Order: sequence, then structure tokens, then C-alpha cells
Amino acid sequence: MMASEDEVNVCLIEDFRPRLRELIVVQQVLNYVHFIEIDQKDRIRQKEANEGNNVAADLLISAVIKKPHSPGWFRAFVDALLQSGCGYAADVVQANLPAPEVEAQNDYCVKLIQLLSPSLVDMKTEDVRVHCLSHGLLTVADAEIIETTTTNKGRASGASELLRRIVRRRPGWFSKFLDVLRETGHQHLYELTGGSPDCGKQGSDEKLPSLNNQPTGSEAATEESPEEAEGCDSPQFLDIKIRENPQDEAADLYAAASPESTAPPNNTEASQPNGTESVAAAKGPEKAEIVLRDYQADVARPALEGKNIIICLPTGSGKTRVAVYITKKHLDARRAEGQSGKVVVLVNKIPLVEQHYAAEFLPYLKRMYKVERVSGDSQLKISFTEIVKKNDVIICTAQILENYLERSNKGEDEGVNLSDLTLIVIDECHHTQKGGVYNHIMMRYLKQKHKNLKLKKEQKQTVPLPQILGLTASPGVGGATKMEKAEEHILRICANLDASKIMTGSLGEFKREPRKIVVSVEDRKEDPFGDVIKKIMNAIHTHAELSPTCDLGSQSYEQWVVQKERKAATMEDQKVRVCAEHLRQYSEGLNLSNTIRMRDSFSFLNKYHEEEIKKKTTPDEDQIIQITDTERFLFNLFKENKKELKTLADIPEYENDSLSKLRTKILQEFSTREAARGIIFTKTRRSAIALSQWIQENPKFADIGVKASYVIGGGDQSVVKPMTSAEREDVLTKFSKGEVNLLIATTVAEEGLDIPECNFVIRYGLVTNEIAMIQAQGRGRAEGSSYTLVEVKNSGVAEKECVNEYRKGMMDKAIDRIRTLEQKNYDKRIIEFQIQAIMEEKVRMKKKKEKDVRNENPSEVKFSCRGCNKHVCTGEDIEIIENMHRVNVTSQFCELFIQRENTTLQQRLLDYETNGSIACKDCGRNWGTMMFYRGIECPCLHVKNFVVTLNGGKLSKCTKWSELAVKFSAFDYAEHAGRVAQSSDDEEP
Repeated sequence: MMASEDEVNVCLIEDFRPRLRELIVVQQVLNYVHFIEIDQKDRIRQKEANEGNNVAADLLISAVIKKPHSPGWFRAFVDALLQSGCGYAADVVQANLPAPEVEAQNDYCVKLIQLLSPSLVDMKTEDVRVHCLSHGLLTVADAEIIETTTTNKGRASGASELLRRIVRRRPGWFSKFLDVLRETGHQHLYELTGGSPDCGKQGSDEKLPSLNNQPTGSEAATEESPEEAEGCDSPQFLDIKIRENPQDEAADLYAAASPESTAPPNNTEASQPNGTESVAAAKGPEKAEIVLRDYQADVARPALEGKNIIICLPTGSGKTRVAVYITKKHLDARRAEGQSGKVVVLVNKIPLVEQHYAAEFLPYLKRMYKVERVSGDSQLKISFTEIVKKNDVIICTAQILENYLERSNKGEDEGVNLSDLTLIVIDECHHTQKGGVYNHIMMRYLKQKHKNLKLKKEQKQTVPLPQILGLTASPGVGGATKMEKAEEHILRICANLDASKIMTGSLGEFKREPRKIVVSVEDRKEDPFGDVIKKIMNAIHTHAELSPTCDLGSQSYEQWVVQKERKAATMEDQKVRVCAEHLRQYSEGLNLSNTIRMRDSFSFLNKYHEEEIKKKTTPDEDQIIQITDTERFLFNLFKENKKELKTLADIPEYENDSLSKLRTKILQEFSTREAARGIIFTKTRRSAIALSQWIQENPKFADIGVKASYVIGGGDQSVVKPMTSAEREDVLTKFSKGEVNLLIATTVAEEGLDIPECNFVIRYGLVTNEIAMIQAQGRGRAEGSSYTLVEVKNSGVAEKECVNEYRKGMMDKAIDRIRTLEQKNYDKRIIEFQIQAIMEEKVRMKKKKEKDVRNENPSEVKFSCRGCNKHVCTGEDIEIIENMHRVNVTSQFCELFIQRENTTLQQRLLDYETNGSIACKDCGRNWGTMMFYRGIECPCLHVKNFVVTLNGGKLSKCTKWSELAVKFSAFDYAEHAGRVAQSSDDEEP
């Protein structure tokens, strides 16, 4: 008889299992279930922490009904439910169910609260919690958990937790909750939730909405009974239609019962770690539900099924919007299953962080999830690890994530693991190739994936890995000349991203194909300015006994000059070395005269010589810097020709034809369009700035309404002052408002930057590869837009563009061929490439370890001035600060240099700043900068300014410290600070 009763009870629990999964709060029930073993309880708690309440509830139910049954197990389970505050679940287990219409009413009210939760979380959580406790809507344990959540995560999180708990109460909770809202002064929420304004008297008898003769479940929520509109007791919900799938609008309240589950469906409090509202959030109202176009929905479909994919759509077709949609659905699905989600969006350029945050992810997600951004420009005073913990969506530069993955790998206190993340979105994913930071991150992923396969075979616990979503306008062909190699290149990118598919789509009516124009230019009939520069260069060739074999000013010539300079520095041939440095500048001057105005070229050359002469003067008049005969010859040579160059630079008829053609094209675009807006892409920062000045100074452009500005990169690798992110953002904002209608940009604007629709795009003497071509063409998004190439002498624009067009066609065909592969054949090739990549990585790491082991003794490294060959120091004298800055603070070294004012002073966000530059006392050659580190002056060396001798042999090329396999000792701040303090004490009278 007993066994039969147990079987009945088991069948009863199994029948109601779906309902019980929603009503049981695992953490609380486990405290009262004493017939389950401790190990099993720990497993259930672990399941709840990792995968959410519903999944853990399922495991708890299985443990309860597992045979053999202990005597009284069923009664003990019911008591545990009652004691833990899960009374409705206890009723369900005992088949003590309410009438169908009451159950339908309850489902309706749950969905109503679910739909309105984004507004309800604005309640005064502490007041509502106290009143809910007194009304019996919460247990003491519930109230304590809500209080803790409110304290630790904020009021909105506590409110969300409160809502999750009250909807699990027995039917009848809704009217009590309306009373609580009214009692606590939430009249607007009371009315929003269904209370009538006319029922505001204390003690009025609120009733649930009548749903007689209505279907149950979600169907009940979509239909309205006549009784609903009667009287003031029913929720006034006539104008609201609840969707069949409420997760589309708000979090499933049943699914997120765990206190450790995902964040509340409101982000008004936590878009910034310090609690302040973000600037971006204030830029405009939140966006409505995302609606995808057909082609966008098609490419998103596999990702919505949880698959790793690459989305390949043209620039301007809404790839990022698709990524936002996938992100939301991913987080919604995780929340519905009672699991937390964590999405990281990776970009490869700092400006893209703020753009994706402010323009895409925050507006669409801030109501439901916490969104934050981090980059090198961020001012956040909180670690990246904490930002990942506290937010649902994190937009950051890839290097930041890689740094913290490495910290975790090394076992440091703060770090991030791939297993902490559930989705990684990789923007411009065609960069996921050898040597790139994207590839470093994905290599970690691939290694763990293949370890998981091994663990699975051994029936061991695997490490969870995030879903991967790659975005690109063009994967390119990697320089392939054959279809087979193009296919292989794209498949390798797919393998690196572990993509199960590469998704493309036809844009149909949304396709924008700009009209393409190639503008050829004619050589100058006369180029007296260029002829003078060439005359100077030939005089230098004669002086240094050099015989170039290529055209002056060509790319081949510049490469030849660089090689000569390096070889001469190694051979200590100062005559050739100095001459080669000057020849390189004259070659650049020739290029500038072919690209921009001759006066810009002259200005560049004149400034260079003024700076070089300035290096030969010192603040101390007693100090004499050596000027060699060669340097005197070079200075005089420019001085002798300076007047003629200046005169020729101001004669308009000698200007290059490229500039004339560009002028004509700009005038044409602005005079034939009602509202012209365009971008000119150029090769160098210097040319971008000069072209902007040229346009601003020309009255013809002003007459037709041209308002130009430039956009350049933020790195400091160029001698031209970089643009800060704030400056760049300001220009782009003016462009979007129409205050600027012509941008002159370097390649910083080619990839990713959200630039409003343009009527025309001009590539001025700049052609790189097929990827850049596709990116630039995509900037012309307006109807009837044009894409123009203007030839510049020695640029080879027309020929390179033809090659790129060929490669683009090859790429499209290769993608089509890959998409037609049978899945098993595709998977086989992907696995082969992945295994090959892992093996190559192992070999690379082995070589790196061997190289690290072979780190040369610092005493074997010697540094000589690149300008005069004077011995400066050995590696023993050099120390390293923050694993980055090589400094020499020895008293002997300080006697060898002079200090100069640093004209490009850069304030740092760390404990140091650059106060000035240091230069050789004998020849004036720049050696580096003077850093001020925590109150100590530290001469910081730049290795490119020295000739490096290692084990007696001179290195022909050493332009970066990373190229030198020497491990310098760490800077001992305490020792040096003590020495400085002692010195200060000694100087006092």
C-alpha cells in the first residue's frame, strides 16, 4: 500500500513538474529538505549558481522523487515548501489547485507584472518590502534577501527581486500588492498596474480581473472579458495587448528567482560604475523594440539558435544593429531559463567603443540590461574585472579583454576567464588573423574547445565557452591570386572564429551601389619646385657618394634610403647616415608637393631644418654642441635654395594636377547637389591637415557652402600631433549636424566609424587593399552617391584599384563556394585549420620560451649615440618602469645629456608625465624624454635613437625595445626615492 502511495505521489509531482519549476525557490527550499544528502544539495546549489533557479529546481525535483524513498518523504517535501514560503508550490504538489478561472486570473496577473516590470522597479523598494512582509506577501527570509540585494546592487535590483518572489505566492497576492502600492504612495504605479483612481480609499476591496469563460495561460492574457471593464476593482488594461511571448518585452519573473541571477530589467541606476548617469544615455530617449529587415533577420537566424557565425554584410547595412538584436535575444533567452548572461563586444579602435555604446547598444538595451564601455580613453576608476561582474553588456577594445584574460592565466588576483562570458561579439572580425589581438583571444578559445572535447571523452566536467558572433563588411582574400587561396584565407578566418557558417544576404531594395569614377591626372609640364628639391638631393648623393637606382620620391627610393641609414649607423659612417636622414625628408617633400600644395611641402622642409639647427643649440651658452662638416654642408645647402623654393611654392600654375582635379571634383559635387556631404580619404595625417587648410583658405569653396574639417588617428606614432577622442567626436558630431559637410580623413574613418550618409566619397591618392576599398565605398550610402579615385603621382591608384576590384570579385565567389559546401565537409576543413593553428601556436610559444630563456645578460648590451657614436651606457644601467619605460637614472648618464622643452607635452593618466626631451650633449641627437615618475626625474630612453651592440655585434635594425631580447631589472622606486630624499636633506643649510 505504501509503495503504491509513493508511486501516486511521484506521478503527481511529475505531472506538475513544469509548474513546480516556476514556483520553487531552490535556495530556500533546500534549507528545509533534510532527506536529500549533503553532496546532492551542494550539486543543486552549484547548478543554481551556474545555470539558474529553474534548472536547479528541476534537479531538486529529481532528487526528491528518486528511489529508494525514505519514510514520510512526501510529507517532508510538502512541509519544506510551506516553511520556505513556497505555499503555492505546496498546494500544487498536493493537487490542491484553485479553480481554473482563478488559476487563469493568476497567470494573467503574473504576465501583467512581467510586462510592467520596467516601470515597477522604480518603486521605493524598502517601503514596499516592509509592507509586503506585513501583508504576508513575503517571508522573513524573502525580505532579508531583498534587503541584501538592494544594499549591494541598488534599489532597482531589489525591486526586481521582490517582484520575482511575490508572483510565486498563492492566488490572491495581486490585490494585496495593489494595496501595498497605494499604501506606500505609489499612486502612479497603482493605476498603471490596474487600480482605478476612484478606488483610492483605504480599505477598499480590490478584486482580481475577472476572466470567466476565458482560455487559461497566455491566451487568457490576449483576450478581454466583458467583466474587466466593469467597476473600479479591475485593472484598466483595455489598451494594452500582452504578447504571446512576453520575454520579448520583459524578463520572465519566474525564470530569474535566484538572488545571483542576472541584473534587473532597468539600467537607469547602473550605466556607470560610479552610479552617475552616462553622458551617452542622456543624448536621447531610449529606442523602441528592434525591427530587423528581412535580410538582417536571415543572417541573424543561426546566431539566435546559439551557433557561432560570421555576418558579412556591406558597410552601412546595419550589421551592428543585428548584433544588438542578437545580444538582446541572447540575454532574454538566458534570463528566461534562469541563467545569467554576459556579453562582451570587442572593437579594434578606441573611437568605436563610444560609438557602439552611445548609438547602438545603450539606447536599445538600457531598459532591460546594464551596459558599460571601457577603452584606453576611459576615466573609470574601477577594474575591468569589476565592470564585467556588474554589467550585462561590456563594450571594450580587444586589448583590454586580452590583458585581463592573461592576468587570469597567470593567476593574478584580478582577471577574466572566457567561461565568465556567454557571448562575444567581434567587430571587424576580418582582423582575426595571425599576430592580431582578436586572434590571441580566439586562440585561447580554440585551445579550450579542443580540451573540452578531450574532457568529454573522459566523461569529465567541461569548461563553458561563450558563443561567438563575428561582424565584417569584407573578409578579403589575403593577397590571393587564385580562387583556391582566396577560399583558404576566408576559411581560416572562419576557423579562427570557430564559425559554423558565414552568413551573407541580398540587400534588395536597400542596396546602395555608388557610381564609381576614376580621375587620371597629367604630369606637370613644368615642375621647377620639384626640380630644385631633386637638385638638392643629387648634390647630397654626390657628397655622400651614393648612387640611387630608382626614381627620386618613389616608394622604392624611400625604402632604399632607410636601408642606407640603418647600414650607415651600424657601420658608424656618420656622413652617409646624416645624409640619408636628410634625403628621406626631401623625398617626403617631393611626395607632399605631388599631393598637396607646394607651400605645404616647403613649410614641412623648412620646419625640419629649423628643428635640426635648434638641436645644435643648448640652453647653456658654455656648452658647445658639435656640428660636423656634413651637417654644415646640409644646412647650407638648404639655406642656399630656401629663397628659390619659397618663391616657386607660391606660383599657382606650377601646382600639381591632382590638386586641380580634386578642386574641380569638390566644386562639382557641391554645386550639383542640393545638400552635399562627403569624405575625402588621404594617406597621411599631414596631408589631411593640409588639405583641410587649403579648402578653408580658398574663397571659391566658401562661396558654395563647403565647410571642411579633418579627422585623423589618436596614436602618437607619427610626428604629426594626434587627435584626441574628444576632438574627433566633436568633428563627427558637427558633421552629423551639418555644421561640417566635408571630412578629410585618414584610414581611421574607413572602418566602423558611424558616419552619416554621404553623397560622395573621394579616395585621394590612397589605395590599399580590397577590404579598405569596400569599406570606403560603403561610406557613400545616400541615393545617387559617387565614389571617386583621384590619381596622385607615384601612388599607382588606378592600377591598384583594378587589382582590388578583381580581388573583390574573387572574394564574393569564394564566399559563395564556401556557403555551398556540405556542412560535414565545411566542418572537416574548419577543424583541420584549427588544429593546424593550435600546433603553430604551440611551436611559437615554445620558441618564445626558448627566446626568454636565452635572454641576454644586460651587461652584454651596449648603447651608443646614433648621432656621434659616443658610448652612452650598458644594459646594466637601464631599469624598467611598469614593464614599459626603460630609464637610466645613474649619475654618469645624467652628465651625458642636455634637456630641452618638449613641444608636444603629453599629460598621462598614470603616475608620470613627460616633462621634456633629452639629447646628446655632444651632437644634439635626441635620446628620449625626461619623465617625472612619483616625484623622481627619470631619463627615459628610446632605443631607435641608439646604435645597439649585443655580444660585440651591432644590430642593424632595432627600432623597438621588444626587438631586443634583454630582460632589464625593475625600477626600484624605494631605493631611488630614498636617495633623492637624502640628497635633498644634504642640500639644506
